[in-house]
Amino acid sequence: MRQIPLALALASEPDFDSFVAGANRVALDSLRALAPLMAPAAPVYLHGPPGSGKTHLLAALTHRLQGQGGRAGWFDAAQSLPWNFDEHWSLIVIDGAERLDPPRQHAAFSLFVDAATHGVLIAGAGRLPPVDLPLREDLRSRFGWGLVFGLQPLSEPDSRAALAREALRRGLSLPDEVLNFLLTRYPRELGSLMAMLDRLDRYALAEGRSLTVPLLKEMVAEDALQR
Repeated sequence: MRQIPLALALASEPDFDSFVAGANRVALDSLRALAPLMAPAAPVYLHGPPGSGKTHLLAALTHRLQGQGGRAGWFDAAQSLPWNFDEHWSLIVIDGAERLDPPRQHAAFSLFVDAATHGVLIAGAGRLPPVDLPLREDLRSRFGWGLVFGLQPLSEPDSRAALAREALRRGLSLPDEVLNFLLTRYPRELGSLMAMLDRLDRYALAEGRSLTVPLLKEMVAEDALQR
């Protein structure tokens, strides 16, 4: 379990404003409208391929909750047991639902029971829709009985717009040829592309140079040598 510190979350966690909706506007607007501190009974579940924004939206929901003075517990399928419930939480997040092994399925089911008893919202995410999750039936049904949203990866124009907006926010000049190189040579997964832009920003600053395709290739070559 990862208890997200308030100061850290407010400073660096993704929020709703930084989410590029694309075809996922309904999901974004629905999560914006949630009020976790009011303890709605129905859980929320997001599903879609990598890069569709599931974890970003879960983090944005957590970010807003903490901004309201609430507390959240964040669980991922790779995290060690035990998964202990805290009655002071207003939100429980379970990410990577399709990767829950039998012991973690048991732990997740217990969290659902505790959340229902104490009026805590559960928000989950996975690559598969609830009906296809390889989980025990009682847990699969709990992921699926509330609000369920299928998310789609960003289109090429949306990815381009998101990178350009992030560059503008950083005060960077991002030439079209660099954007084209990123979008044609690397997986069009926004989190990875944003991480690449962040690395390129820091590399350019360290080198005292502008963002160019040669600079990007140089950075990638150095990264390969360090592995």
